[in-house]
Amino acid sequence: MMMWYGSNGWGWLHWTAMAVGMVAFWALVITAVVLAVHYLTSQNGAWANPPTTGQTHPADLLAQRFARGEIDDNEYRNRLALLQEQR
Repeated sequence: MMMWYGSNGWGWLHWTAMAVGMVAFWALVITAVVLAVHYLTSQNGAWANPPTTGQTHPADLLAQRFARGEIDDNEYRNRLALLQEQR
């Protein structure tokens, strides 16, 4: 007698449980990978936005605003001169 057709083999419940378990396992693995990629590439992620040490210097903030195009050349120079006068 063959193993698959008797009480010695796995029944349909065991095969169904194994299939559901395999689908659940791969769903968890894929979800973990997607969440890890999302976390690491988001603005709050560890790589995308590394923590800063201490406070940012005002001249650095001014340079960042100038680099983003928020202020023009004249305004940058005027504000930088004001910052240097206060030192």
